[in-house]
Amino acid sequence: MEIMEIIDMMEETIEKSPVVPLSGKIVVDKEDLLDYIQEMRLVFPDEVKEAKWVKEERERILAEAQTRSETMVKNAEEKVVQMIDEHEITKEAVEHANQMVNDAQTKAMEIKTDCDQYADDILNDIEKRLDMLLKKVHDDRTYFANK
Repeated sequence: MEIMEIIDMMEETIEKSPVVPLSGKIVVDKEDLLDYIQEMRLVFPDEVKEAKWVKEERERILAEAQTRSETMVKNAEEKVVQMIDEHEITKEAVEHANQMVNDAQTKAMEIKTDCDQYADDILNDIEKRLDMLLKKVHDDRTYFANK
């Protein structure tokens, strides 16, 4: 039996007890009330123990939840820091790669310009030699034609 049941039974006994006329007071069987009180004394320690256990269990669960939440927050913060670090590393790698591509393109343009200039110089030299040969051929033809 629980305390509330005993209190309900006491209340029912009081409600059913006879009223003393003109006083508003009731007549209650002393033995009934003492039996209810004795029942309450017997049940009360168990309910107090149960309530104490429930309270301790609640505190344990709350402490465990607090520890878990702190661990989760700490892990999340570490993950954020790691992601930021990885992002910075990735960002630096991309910047470095872009710089390498730009350097390679610049170097390629320099090489192309140098190659174009070299080819132009060779062709210019060949042109001059061909002009000299043509002049020589022309001069030789003129010489032999006038002879």
